[in-house]
Amino acid sequence: MKILLDRQTPLGRPAPTAPADHLTLRRGAARVLLGNWTGASTVPSRTLYPHQWSWDSAFVAIGLRHLSVRRAQQELESLLAGQWADGRIPHIVFNPEVPYGAYFPSPDFWQSSRAGHDAGAPAAPETSGIVQPPVHALAAWLVHRADPAESARRGFLSRVLPRLTAWHDYLLTRRDLGGGGLAAVVHPWEPGMDNSPAWDRALARVEPAADTFRRADLDHGDPADRPTDLDYGRYVRLASTYRAAGYDDRATTHRFALEDPGFNALLVTGELALARMADHLGHDGSRHTERAAELTRRLVDRLWDDAAGIFRARDLADDTLVDHTGVAGLLPLVVPGLPADVVRALTDTLDGPRFQAPATGLVPSNDLTGPAFDATRYWRGPAWFNTAWLVERGLRTHGRGARARSLREAVVAEAGRTGFAEYVDPLTGEGRGARQFSWTAALALDLLHTGDDPDATPAGRALDPVLTGRGLPLTGQEELSL
Repeated sequence: MKILLDRQTPLGRPAPTAPADHLTLRRGAARVLLGNWTGASTVPSRTLYPHQWSWDSAFVAIGLRHLSVRRAQQELESLLAGQWADGRIPHIVFNPEVPYGAYFPSPDFWQSSRAGHDAGAPAAPETSGIVQPPVHALAAWLVHRADPAESARRGFLSRVLPRLTAWHDYLLTRRDLGGGGLAAVVHPWEPGMDNSPAWDRALARVEPAADTFRRADLDHGDPADRPTDLDYGRYVRLASTYRAAGYDDRATTHRFALEDPGFNALLVTGELALARMADHLGHDGSRHTERAAELTRRLVDRLWDDAAGIFRARDLADDTLVDHTGVAGLLPLVVPGLPADVVRALTDTLDGPRFQAPATGLVPSNDLTGPAFDATRYWRGPAWFNTAWLVERGLRTHGRGARARSLREAVVAEAGRTGFAEYVDPLTGEGRGARQFSWTAALALDLLHTGDDPDATPAGRALDPVLTGRGLPLTGQEELSL
């Protein structure tokens, strides 16, 4: 396969010293990302997920910055081309060249350009109407820092900052459904952990849609691994109700509305990233640092369960915390301003029996000791690479360097051993779901370049010279064959 590289990419540095297996992993991760590139963006998987997904692209950009900063920028910019006028970044931007039957729900289900017109959906491209976790500002800042000169030359930050600010404004206004200052999710797909047991109680209130749809996901995935038909019926009902209300958050009667700790923790880190972008561009970033501080306070006040030592989702139907212990409750470790006692409790929970999976060293998505644990069914137990990446970053943020290194090594080892699997059975270590999965490759690649400082500029900035076989600066366009 071939990729056009920017000749401005700074390659005039020695190739990094790394074990042979790390060099092999770098090449393998690069092949996955090149193979899943469509010409404008990266699909999560060529089979199961043939379009552009929102938080997938943010994670992909974080890894791509080590291969081509320009391509990492393009990954985020192509996603932002589907942003709505109300600020939301939809969870899927559809590729018009992919047949409708390749994925469900497809563009003809969401009807974004028509049903979402009043909410500001673009005429093209077609998108979904729901969102995913706000990793994008953090990704944009990391991409910028990978090569600030290239970022400045292309005006990257000045172009994405207004869009990302509008995205956060949408979440902090239109999605503050509980009035508590946190963003709410209105569909299980929005927090990114589709069929987590955390949603079971809320979903039980939802009447499933009639069986009038065909699940394309079962063409490529084991039914034992995927959400059930009952789950899907409820997903479809929630989405169709939202669509019927024109995707208007205030006009929709939300049968499912929760404040998710992982989603809001990423909003905090995103606000801090926006502050840094604004400061870098000579603007006043204090609005964003103030919002991050307030979000942190509300996150702890509303979602922290001190007795359980973990954050929990809040169900806005009855304003109570959901009695479920899952990996989303550990993700607030990425928030720098957490109280010290909360950090200690979270790390104790991480290292306790509920999340210790010695077969992989990764972090299960669900409490291993809980009644809802299922080692292979999607987000009900398997260990995922993106959540491990976030926990690892959180550990570094709070000075837990040794624990972060052990998790970093586990991510790298498991990604390579499983052929960049979508997720892993935490009890056996077996790779599950799709293979050659983009965010697995991207985040493993990122962790190969990461030291103990979560904000350090990557040592392997831009394209790793290992991939070209030479450490020479490029000055035009060149094809790289892998």
